[in-house]
Amino acid sequence: MNEKLIKLCRSRDLVAIFRGLAQDEVFNKLMILIGSDSRHLSCYLGDYSDFVSELYNQNTIDLSQYLLKITLEDDNIFIQEAAKGNVPPREMQECLLNELKFLQEVSQLTPDDFISVAHHDGNFPRWINSKVDFIESYLQRIREIDNYGYGKWAKSNMFIYRNEEIMPAKFPDPQRLSEFISYENQRQQVVDNTLALINGKYAQNVLLYGDAGTGKSSTVKAIVNEYAANGLRLIEITKDQISHIPDIVEEISCNPLKFIILIDDLTFSADEDSSGALKATLEGSAARSNNMLIYATTNRSNLVKESLSDRDGDDIHVNDPAQESLSLPSRFGLRVNFSAPDKKGYLEIAAAIAKSKGVKMEDNFNLKALQFALASGSGRSPRTAKQFVNQLMNSN
Repeated sequence: MNEKLIKLCRSRDLVAIFRGLAQDEVFNKLMILIGSDSRHLSCYLGDYSDFVSELYNQNTIDLSQYLLKITLEDDNIFIQEAAKGNVPPREMQECLLNELKFLQEVSQLTPDDFISVAHHDGNFPRWINSKVDFIESYLQRIREIDNYGYGKWAKSNMFIYRNEEIMPAKFPDPQRLSEFISYENQRQQVVDNTLALINGKYAQNVLLYGDAGTGKSSTVKAIVNEYAANGLRLIEITKDQISHIPDIVEEISCNPLKFIILIDDLTFSADEDSSGALKATLEGSAARSNNMLIYATTNRSNLVKESLSDRDGDDIHVNDPAQESLSLPSRFGLRVNFSAPDKKGYLEIAAAIAKSKGVKMEDNFNLKALQFALASGSGRSPRTAKQFVNQLMNSN
C-alpha cells in the first residue's frame, strides 16, 4: 500500500458527518479496497473487482461524479441543521470541511493508484475521473437547499407512502406540461395555485374533478415534473392512508421543500370514517404545514356516493346525506372541472395528437376516431384519443 492509500485509510476511520455514505455499496466497496492489503494478492484483486463491479452497476464509469452525487444527496446532521436555517457549531463546520477534502481526494483515485501496488500483469477493469470541487459544490447545495432538498428528497421528485414510510416512486410519471393538448384554462389554474405554494404565497387545496381520461392526475404529476427544480415534491397516498396524513406532515413540516399530497381517484361511501378525517385535515383541525397542500382527483363531483337508501328516514334527517356529499368538496378552496370534450373537441384533440406523433391522417380519420371511442366503451376523452392514435401507429 502506498502512502496516499495509507493516509486515506486513516482518514476513512475518522469520518463522522458523512458516515452514512458507508451504506452505499460503491462507497463501501471503495473503502474496503483502500484498506485492502496488496500483499494478499488474491483478496486484493477481489476487492478491486468488487468495487469496479459496483460502480459499473450504477451505469457509470466516472468515480468522481458518482461520489459527488451521493455526497450531495446524503442525509446527515449538518444538512438537517442547515435546512432548518440553523448555523452548525464551528467544530462541526471544521469537521465538514475536513471530510469534504477527504472525499475530494478519494474521488480522484485512479486505477493506477491501486494497480501500481498489485504487482500483477492482468487486465484490470478501469474507471475514469473528472474535475470536481466537493467543498464548493456542497456549499452551493446548502445555499440552494430550498430547491434541491437533501437525502431521499434530493433523489426523486415523486414519492409514495407504503408501510408507514415515504419512499421514492420506482417508476415516476414522466409527463410534461408541454405534452398536453386542450384543457389549458383548467391546467393553468392548478399551475398558478402551485406557483403560489412554491413562492410562499397563499395557496388552496385543490379538487380536480370530472370525467375519466381527461388528465386530472397527469396534470398534477406534470406540474411536479415542471417545477421540481424549484423545490416541489409529490407524495401520493391512497384513500385508506388519509389517517396517516398527520404523520406525513410531521415528517415534512421542517423541510425547506414544498409538497403536494396527492389522493388520486377519490370517492367515499357515506359511512366511511376517512371522509371525516380528510375533512378535518382540510379544515386545519388536523396537523397542517405551510409547505404542503392536498390535491385530490375524482371522477365524481360530490366525492361521497349517495344511494337511494340514504334518502330514507325522517324528514328532519333526509337531507343529511345530501349535505354531507356537498360539504367535503366545499372544503377544497379550488375546484377545477375536467369534463369530457364534445364531439368536435374530441376530434380536435385526436388530430393534434396524431400531428404531434407524425401520424398521417387519412380521409376517414374522424370517422375511425369516433368509432374507436364508441367501441372502447370509455367515451370521448383525451385518453381515448391517445389510445386511438397509438393504434393507428401500430397498424402502420
